[in-house]
Amino acid sequence: MADADLTSPLLPSDHIVLTVHSSAAPSAADNPFRALGCDDELAVPPPGTIDPFRNGTPAIEGLYEWVKMLLCLPVAALRLVIFGLCLAVGYVATKVALEGWKAKENPMPKWRCRVMWITRIGVLEGSWFLLEGSRCKVKQWFRVHVVSVKIITGVDTFVSELLGFILGWAVGNMPEKCRIELAFCANSFEFAIYQWIKRKGKPAPREIAPIIVSNHVSYIEPIFYFYELFPTIVASESHDSIPFVGTIIRAMQVIYVNRFVPSSRKQAIREIKRRASCDKFPRVLLFPEGTTTNGRNLISFQLGAFIPGYPIQPVIVRYPHVHFDQSWGNVSLGKLMFRMFTQFHNFFEIEYLPVVYPLDDKETAVHFRERTSRALATAMNAVQTGHSYGDIMLHMKAQEAKQENPSSYMVEMTKLEALFHVSSMEVVGFLDKFLAMNPDPSGRVQYHDFLRVLRLKACPLSAKIFSFIDVEKCGTITFRQFLYGSAHVMSQPGFHQACEEAFSGCGGAVKPYIVEQELRDFIQPVIFSWNEVEVHELFMLFDNDNDGRIDKNDFVSILRKNPLLVAFFTPQPKQKEFEGNRVIEIV
Repeated sequence: MADADLTSPLLPSDHIVLTVHSSAAPSAADNPFRALGCDDELAVPPPGTIDPFRNGTPAIEGLYEWVKMLLCLPVAALRLVIFGLCLAVGYVATKVALEGWKAKENPMPKWRCRVMWITRIGVLEGSWFLLEGSRCKVKQWFRVHVVSVKIITGVDTFVSELLGFILGWAVGNMPEKCRIELAFCANSFEFAIYQWIKRKGKPAPREIAPIIVSNHVSYIEPIFYFYELFPTIVASESHDSIPFVGTIIRAMQVIYVNRFVPSSRKQAIREIKRRASCDKFPRVLLFPEGTTTNGRNLISFQLGAFIPGYPIQPVIVRYPHVHFDQSWGNVSLGKLMFRMFTQFHNFFEIEYLPVVYPLDDKETAVHFRERTSRALATAMNAVQTGHSYGDIMLHMKAQEAKQENPSSYMVEMTKLEALFHVSSMEVVGFLDKFLAMNPDPSGRVQYHDFLRVLRLKACPLSAKIFSFIDVEKCGTITFRQFLYGSAHVMSQPGFHQACEEAFSGCGGAVKPYIVEQELRDFIQPVIFSWNEVEVHELFMLFDNDNDGRIDKNDFVSILRKNPLLVAFFTPQPKQKEFEGNRVIEIV
């Protein structure tokens, strides 16, 4: 072959033939959201390794557990009956205490509080067998009941003190077998659940710490706090509708809150501050995590307890175990109670920590929350994660969809909300969309399923959108990638303006709605290969009420639920589509 100079062609042929092969998998790497201000590369943190809701013993395993369960079945039935009787007695006593009481925004009168002691010592405390583990503690158990009788009757006599001393001395010096039998006779209601309790520290006076915060592990600690402190609690509005229990909760002058309604949260904070400032009200008890965990970790704290700015006493509850984890976490209440009823005994520990005081008037609620949560985490020797109740919602949604690993769909909601300013309900909506894409057992979605759910067609722009969230460039996406990509686009400052401009460009500038033909005229110059049927599918995604029109609110709302679609309504670089295998000849 002769040497070529600068004027000689490198190929001897008269023209070059390039064959372009299209691929079903996306390969475009350009950023389709650059016009909104999005970075060219999407940053998606790796999933966390901690599941703070996982119960350590979700199933009955081992011969010992099965034999124990079978042996305890008759006892469990009896405990269940007594539990129901206790609940009924408490319900009746509570109805009496609430009868005729109208001014429920004021502190409960003393005589009504004394009637509520019947519920506290005979029912809700009676939901377990409050039998403590040493001679001195058994004495203390009997002394508690004698003092309780004094409070009900309002009598403080030498006889009651003498009775407490005699019973304490007698029980402390009798054989353990007789001691247990006498305990049964003294309070048969306390046969519902064996519960060995270990205390550390003591509650600070209400005048010093009007607010108490505690980690939340099971349904047991609210019962214990009801007996020991009789506090005002902050609870979800849904608790009020629980049969029997809802009435008892109302007697605690509960502060109801709807966690998804901002106005409800603000009203709850005002009520917490009002009651904490008045010594006639009982302490205010909050579970700032907002849900139950497995007790081995803390999740993010809500701000409600810390905004009022009053001293707070943190409290830790623990449930030591070998064979049965009592944490509510991700197991059903029925299963948890059944396992608890079929145990020989259960263990419960409570530790009152030193009071945490606000540093000064200038300390923010966020900093106050961080100091308090750090005190709890340090005492628990635990890690605080960014999970919240929203992660429980994601877990339950994935579980209902029969996903193999529902925990992989949790995203540490608090961190996500702070980063992108999205709500938990919006994130759950994104999960609904992702689950409709039929993720495989590993939780990944293919390109064609992504297009099907978003009513899109395989084209260069669709490929760019998919490639933007496919940060691993493996041809599939996870829910975390889909969520972070959608939330990142939606959080851009220009997103809302782009939605409004898109609506105006489709014809909304001259009238308050757009029709299908106007959407087709706007879309086809961008994706000119779309036919009428494909554009109709996209139109039906926006037309919620099937009236053949899309108003501005519906248009913007759908784009917020499907923010990746905004790429089709924003300026894009000029592009040429190739379908199938095309041949380009350069002469």
